[in-house]
Amino acid sequence: MIDTVVIATDGSESVTRAVEVALDLAERFDAAVHALYVVDTGEVESSPEALREELRAALESQSSEALDSVRDHADREVVTAVREGHPAPEITEYAREQDADVVATGTRGRHGENRFLIGSVAERVVRSCPVPVLTVRQLDGEADGDGGD
Repeated sequence: MIDTVVIATDGSESVTRAVEVALDLAERFDAAVHALYVVDTGEVESSPEALREELRAALESQSSEALDSVRDHADREVVTAVREGHPAPEITEYAREQDADVVATGTRGRHGENRFLIGSVAERVVRSCPVPVLTVRQLDGEADGDGGD
């Protein structure tokens, strides 16, 4: 039985299909939905010091957009959360805290890892998360708008 679905989103185009699949799963099981965005402190810390606050503000703004997008696609209430830290451990910890039954994520994030490989964050979540992880691959052509025909 699936009672709680956690959707890990970074606001990228490639996560759209993962959101749709996760919401469909939640609907089928009448499960609670949580959407999580992690502000990647590693990304902020590795940027030039003069740009860090601007980057942090941009990522926080992107978090609102990403979580709003999940809410917009949902036919049910979505509990949202924003965390700061390294994405994979934060996603794993959030799943534990919420007693999630499944975590859903896209296979490629904002950094556009090679489309034939699972993204590094998704891979780390699969390896470390104590609950099943549903990784959803974007269909060919979805990100560039050609519909993947």
